[in-house]
Amino acid sequence: MRTRATPSPGVPEQHADDPTWTGKARRWLLEKLPPDKLLPGDQPSYVMSWAYVFGMGAVASLVWIIASGVVLGLNGPQWYHVSSLGGFVNGSHLWSVELFFIFMVVHLWLKFWMAAWRGGRVLTWITGMLSFVVSIVAAFTGYLLQTNFDSQWIAFEAKDALNSVGVGAWFNVANLGQIFVWHITLLPLAVGAVVALHVLLVRVHGVVPPLEASGNDAQLRTSGPEAGGHPSEARRPVVAAHPLTSTEPKDAPL
Repeated sequence: MRTRATPSPGVPEQHADDPTWTGKARRWLLEKLPPDKLLPGDQPSYVMSWAYVFGMGAVASLVWIIASGVVLGLNGPQWYHVSSLGGFVNGSHLWSVELFFIFMVVHLWLKFWMAAWRGGRVLTWITGMLSFVVSIVAAFTGYLLQTNFDSQWIAFEAKDALNSVGVGAWFNVANLGQIFVWHITLLPLAVGAVVALHVLLVRVHGVVPPLEASGNDAQLRTSGPEAGGHPSEARRPVVAAHPLTSTEPKDAPL
């Protein structure tokens, strides 16, 4: 006689015994990323610090980069070189890139000094660094698409550098069509995929706590005596994601 499996937390009981590959995939997804983690209604109190703002600032800048880039790509260089509206969209695209890198650099430095790879968050840190590296390549190809004397000078200087390491024939920065495909298709897809994976990993493992709060981090995967961790790793209460009022303490107890 077949016994009924006990459903994992977050997995509906009617799907707990589904033997198909889709059922197994559904159970795995619900276990790793339940809805309360994907769209949480509250966060630990330490996320009210400014140290946790710059990552979201980088994501917001990336959204505008993609939106303005789509408009520029559909209308072409002649539009944003001649039209005043095109020049405005082109300028906003450039400055959103500048803000993106400012936010990302500050975000990476803050997370480095917070040792953001703690608590099973190594892959979260790696995807953050990888998104920064891929974004540099995407920004470089964007400079080549300015279609002015600056981009021409940058292209031929870069061509000499790439030829010196033997990859100039494969990655020809003087070929505007090739760079156009890299900049508006391949690299944006790569940046978007890595950033999306990074955000999902943040949802799975939770935002990294400050170093002084790491012993009481409620979002560590192996925290608390019930998970086999050290008894000092007691679970930390979370607070609703809203500003503190005058009746609430300014420093939530650890």
